[in-house]
Amino acid sequence: MATTQRVRVSRGLGERAMGRIFLAPSFAFMAVIALFPVFYAIGMSLYEIRGFRQEFTGVDNYVRVLTDSGFFNAVWNTLVFTVASVSLEFLVGMAFALIMHQAFLGRGLTRAVILIPWVIPTAVAAQVWRFMFDPNPGFVNAVLGTDINWLRDPFWSMVGIISADVWKTAPFVALLLLAGLQTIPKDYYEAARVDGANALQRFWNITLPLLRPSIVVALLFRTVDALRMFDFAYVFTGYSNSLATLSVYAQRYLVRDPDLGYANALSTVTFVIVMLVGLAFISRMGRHMIGEAPRKEKR
Repeated sequence: MATTQRVRVSRGLGERAMGRIFLAPSFAFMAVIALFPVFYAIGMSLYEIRGFRQEFTGVDNYVRVLTDSGFFNAVWNTLVFTVASVSLEFLVGMAFALIMHQAFLGRGLTRAVILIPWVIPTAVAAQVWRFMFDPNPGFVNAVLGTDINWLRDPFWSMVGIISADVWKTAPFVALLLLAGLQTIPKDYYEAARVDGANALQRFWNITLPLLRPSIVVALLFRTVDALRMFDFAYVFTGYSNSLATLSVYAQRYLVRDPDLGYANALSTVTFVIVMLVGLAFISRMGRHMIGEAPRKEKR
């Protein structure tokens, strides 16, 4: 009996080792693809690069970042956009997912219509929304009966950018949540109906708890993506300091005011912020919402 168990253990270890060997080239390739740009940007950020002149300056660019009021303004704009857009996208996406999950005539067409904004290229969607918010011809102002300068006023520009992003990305959140809804057994809802639970009680006590893994994935994807947002902010307001996000602010020093060393320092800091937020999200929200795997009791 003991010999048989040893054979099984050694066979299992051998299979795992072979699996790691076969996966190693793929992991190595992905590591090079993912890490090379990061280390290259870090290396470039240690120089002052203007035209063909390069001068090693150490961490001077990072000191400049931490004393740059424009950088902190971009951080604030990015955080406001992220919190507002992700929250609204989750609410709208949940509503869309619940609608698409229902059985009714024309459900396939409804799903296609809801998902159309997501498949439109972001640059195209940004240009369309900018045209609608432009005071001339003023389509949005005409519909709302207002006289708001959506592209110049900082507050209303942020409202317009958030609105456009929610329209574009809420269908993606809905798709992720719909996938989770389809894994919930219908028997749970039937049992709840028999016990007299209404629709709100069924949603709060069955749908929401069982949908938590999908919610975590959707919020993580959207939070990380929102922190890197560039398209809508740039198309709406260009390099305006009052509404520049982290990505727009870094791109400004790459294109309009060329300072490659400082641009790479800004990009590196943005990468670190996004990575830390993602790790914190996974370690805290992921653990509390999905739940930790049960541990085996020690004997």
